Formats: sequence, C-alpha cells, structure tokens
Amino acid sequence: MVFLWPTFLWLLLIAPLLVLLYWWLLHRRKKAALSYSSLALVREAMGPGQRLRRHIPPVLFLLALVALLLAAARPLAVITLPAQDQTIMLAMDVSGSMRAADVEPDRITAAQNAAKAFIAELPRHVRVGIVAFAGSAQLAQLPTQSREDLIKAIDSFQLQRGTATGNGIMLSLATLFPDAGIDIAALGGRQAMRPRPIEEIGKQDPAKSFTPVAPGSYTSAAIIMLTDGQRTTGVDPLEAAKWAADRGVRVYTVGVGTVQGETIGFEGWSMRVRLDEETLKAVAARTNAEYFHAATAEDLKKVYETLSSRLTIEKKETEISSLLALLGAALALLAAGLSVAWYGRIL
Repeated sequence: MVFLWPTFLWLLLIAPLLVLLYWWLLHRRKKAALSYSSLALVREAMGPGQRLRRHIPPVLFLLALVALLLAAARPLAVITLPAQDQTIMLAMDVSGSMRAADVEPDRITAAQNAAKAFIAELPRHVRVGIVAFAGSAQLAQLPTQSREDLIKAIDSFQLQRGTATGNGIMLSLATLFPDAGIDIAALGGRQAMRPRPIEEIGKQDPAKSFTPVAPGSYTSAAIIMLTDGQRTTGVDPLEAAKWAADRGVRVYTVGVGTVQGETIGFEGWSMRVRLDEETLKAVAARTNAEYFHAATAEDLKKVYETLSSRLTIEKKETEISSLLALLGAALALLAAGLSVAWYGRIL
C-alpha cells in the first residue's frame, strides 16, 4: 500500500499513547474504589464475560481512530473495479473455410452464436464494434452500445474468399484510433487482395508525435480476433500486432477448428484449411494478451464467457481514503452504541 501523504502516518503514535492513558485511568479507578468486605465476591459476581465486555467499546473506538488516521494519509491500493468507458472490437473471420462443419452446426454459425451470447453478457456501458475480414476487411458495425445493431451486423455476414488476419487487426485499430494514420481504404478495398507493406497502410503524420506505450497498458479498449485459418493475403498479422502493442491495445486471439487441418469443398471447388496457432499465439503474446483454442461450439462459448469476465473488470491503483473513513465512522458509532446500551453512557 502506498500513501500520498505519508507524513500523516506519524499521527498513529497517538494510538499507543491512548492505550497507556486508558490503562492509567483503569489503574486510578481501582485505587479510588470503595473497599468491600470481599472483593473476590464482587469479581465473581461480575464474571469473566462482564469484565471483558467493558473493554470492547474503548477498543472499537481505538480501531476507529486508527482507520481515520490512515484515511488522512490518503492510501492507494490496487483493487479490482468494473471497467469504465471500454470499447471491444470483434474482428471475425468470414472466409469460405468458416463453412466447415467440424464445429457444429458449422464454424460460422457457431462463431455467430457465441459472439451474440458474448455481447448479451456484457455490461450495457461497454461499446462493441465489429470488423469482418476475409480477403479484405470491412467495418460491419461502428462501436455502439446498441445490442440490436450488433446482432443485426453479425447476422449479415457473407462468406468470401481469402484470409487477411492482419487487415482485421489494422482496421480494428483504425476504428479505435482514427488519427493513427491507417489507410482504411487500403484495408477494405481491392488493394488488400495483395500483400502490402505495413508502411503503405500506416502512414503516421510527421506533425503528430507518437510515443509507444507498454503492451497491454491501454485499458479502455481491446480487440478479440476469431479466425480458423492461415493468412493468405493482406498485412502480416505480426506487423499489425506490433501496431497494437505500441498503442497498448491487447489482441486476444481465438482459433476455431482443427489444428491438423481439413479439406473442405463447396460448389465444385475444394480447399485445404489449417489453423495457424503459432501466429495466433505470437500475436497474443506480443500484445500482452492470450490465445484460446476452440475445437467445438461449447469450447467457443466458454472462451467468450472467459473473455467477458476478464475484459469487463480492471485492476487499478485507487485511493481508498473514503473506505477507511467509512470504516472508522462505523466503528465509532458501534463503540458509542454498545457503551450506551450496556452502561448508559458514551465510553
């Protein structure tokens, strides 16, 4: 625990002084007491419980004083709080391989159902945006608190060819940071059908200085990327992850389907798809996030439940003076109440 005004801690020396004063008053009261023919009989009549009870109000009052003195020193503690003003970007793979049925009823339907359940469980103040990516990336829904608009965007997914995982990350970043200098047209149009250097897409304005921050330090936003295959076009996802890491944004990656790979066919054509776990793990690690593998629809649901609990709370160094002051006031009232109830006086 850290204190903003540590000098006030010297006031805690009052506590042992009060203990000595209390002991002195008790000793003085014994000397001034009337002489009884048998003091032992009086002690026996009081009982051990009665003798102990008379010390409870002063002890509570002393604890109240300590709590108030600690509050005066303005302590800081790392506590878990509900995240405020948070935005979550869902970057979802809509490539043709998502029609594979190894995840029941198929990958895309399982992903849509899990995403909708995830959104329904989020606190209402959390904004969510949706990016759909295949051979290119498109912004399906701007960050919003409207759950109805988000569900409508998820239900409107259309499967396409290609897998540009890096583009999904970059377009999510462009949505979170409109002034980052990311060419959205290059991410969403025909230009994205061929691999492009990151420098061509992200052109930082020289007039705007940018200082990288620690990976994962930006707590106001996060990206969740769900995919079932390897990157076949667009921006290198590791380069995109570097952009996210420099801005402190965590990119949680979710791999859907089999790691070994599978050949799927549709309308006369076939393709071999394999989950690139190595890259997805590297993206998550670079941004100080986590990678999750979901081989079944139930796994995918559990992944989103886990992410919901982790993304809607945050650990933050917070001043707890008010809590200690409240505790001190409660202890003081309790001490006074017990003293009045038992002895008809306040302490």
